[in-house]
Amino acid sequence: METAVKTIWKIDPTHSEINFKVKHMMISTVTGSFETYEGVIESEDDTFKGAEVKFSAEIDSINTRNKDRDAHLKSDDFFNAEKHPQLTFVSKSFDGSTLVGDLTIRDVTKEVTLDVDFNGIVQDPYGQTKAGFEAETSISRKEFNLRWNDVTEAGSIVVSDKVKIIANVQFVKQA
Repeated sequence: METAVKTIWKIDPTHSEINFKVKHMMISTVTGSFETYEGVIESEDDTFKGAEVKFSAEIDSINTRNKDRDAHLKSDDFFNAEKHPQLTFVSKSFDGSTLVGDLTIRDVTKEVTLDVDFNGIVQDPYGQTKAGFEAETSISRKEFNLRWNDVTEAGSIVVSDKVKIIANVQFVKQA
């Protein structure tokens, strides 16, 4: 039996962003991003159903537009970038709108489900074929050993447990 040839798609970091949002003091939302990351999709066709997805982000590239906060996030209170320099995602299944896979942060791997909008495939002016996706999920940061927290004088929690992850990504078809 012949196996189908898979097409390789690589993430285009100049047209992608990996963001996270978390409530701060339960009254506002702080947005952060990862500036350095890689992603690859292996698909049998242009529907991407059943595609294999691999993604990694460098913890040292975290950016919340506040150097002190970024340093705290890289410390052992949160990601421990020195000991765990990357977060990774490896898919288990993709049906075109739901992506299920293993997310590893620090030393914890948990299955997560992302809601995905596939925005289509186009050819850019330079002859490259590109595919666009928007994916979103929420995780409990405490489940990944990102446990640091504090309480304000008024009794409010400083950092919410729930973290939203939003990926707006463009992939380039490889020759």
